[in-house]
Amino acid sequence: MPSLEEIMQMAQNAQAELAKAQDNLDKVEVEGASGGGLVRIKATAKGRILGVAIDDSLFVPADKAMLEDLIAAALNDARAKADQAAAAEMQKMSAGLPLPPGFKMPF
Repeated sequence: MPSLEEIMQMAQNAQAELAKAQDNLDKVEVEGASGGGLVRIKATAKGRILGVAIDDSLFVPADKAMLEDLIAAALNDARAKADQAAAAEMQKMSAGLPLPPGFKMPF
């Protein structure tokens, strides 16, 4: 059984790895889309929006409400993909840590 000092060192290492993984999330890019790709949102796995692309065919004043709905849907799609990418990155990071069975990381 590890000593208290070893446990504390493992916790510090885990915290450092978690911070590193969190920083890496801002480098992982995802793209959400709606309207069959007419509206695309590029974001990081941390949720930062990098860009919005709207197909020119959607610039019709009568379709303003539809465009707004497509933008919201694309943002939600990007957010969901960002969450998935973040979970995958956290899983990779925690796979190498010597954590007790059932231990949940704080995220």
